[in-house]
Amino acid sequence: MRDPYSVLGVSKSASEADIKRAYRKLAKTYHPDQNADNPSAQERFSEASQAYEILGDKEKRAQFDRGEIDAEGKPRFQAHGFDGFSDSDIFRQARNQRGYQQQGQAGGFDDILNDILGGFGGRARGGGFAGGAGPGMGAGMGGRGPQPKRGQDVQITARVTLEQLVHERKARVTLPNGKSVDVKLPDGTVDGEKIRLRGQGHPGEHGGGAGDAIVEVRLARHALFTPSDDDLKLELPITLYEAVLGEKVRVPTLDGAVNLTITPSAAGGKTMRLKGKGLPNKNGGRGDLLVTPRIVLPEEDDEELATLMRAWKELRPYRPRGSEFG
Repeated sequence: MRDPYSVLGVSKSASEADIKRAYRKLAKTYHPDQNADNPSAQERFSEASQAYEILGDKEKRAQFDRGEIDAEGKPRFQAHGFDGFSDSDIFRQARNQRGYQQQGQAGGFDDILNDILGGFGGRARGGGFAGGAGPGMGAGMGGRGPQPKRGQDVQITARVTLEQLVHERKARVTLPNGKSVDVKLPDGTVDGEKIRLRGQGHPGEHGGGAGDAIVEVRLARHALFTPSDDDLKLELPITLYEAVLGEKVRVPTLDGAVNLTITPSAAGGKTMRLKGKGLPNKNGGRGDLLVTPRIVLPEEDDEELATLMRAWKELRPYRPRGSEFG
């Protein structure tokens, strides 16, 4: 057995997360269920599992680093009087090791593989690794038949409108079995949020549990509003005279239109805020609607307006842009 750090491709100072990440990557690549006709891949998987058995266990990793056990987890006897080990220490380690082997490594490792591979683990393959517990031990080696296998997760995309996010708070999706269900949209749901539906994925095999359905929320593009966290942004078209004289303008919101007073200062590009007219947030409230007026000139040419603007330019010139514009 090679040095477990070398097998997983990590340094001796690697964190627990680094070690688990390295094992996850190797397990996905070389797992026997994915490489049924590749004996070398099965050997690599067994080797990686053995390495993770040492480095993934905090106590065993410390024992290996101190030289107390070898790369297979067996007690290592030192050349010089056992290097301080008492007979009781040595026999205790050997006894613990035998007990671990007799248990067939059942239990925790299968849970780890289920977590890492979504249920690929579970058959006894390669290098004596057994990923199940109890009656399933020995499956694949003339044992009692195939182990239960967890079903695969399924990825589902839910297109959600802003109106649904505010009022309905749910989205309807279709599961792999053809059944349609309503998925609750928690407060604070944003574009790209993923919601896990336990046991709603593909069915398992040989009595294994079903996988999960992973619902990814994608917000549909709105004709008026642009989301910004829990706020909404709206560009409000106004006329030139509304901007100069001021006016009350009807402004749409997701809860119905409201009146908004446009002042000359606001018409200069200042954003106005309508409290509580945005999207639900994680605090149970709602964000705001940010309204930015945008002056829209007539589509057709207007000679009178042009004449007025030429006179205004001569009589009342002003600079809307600062020195940074040159």
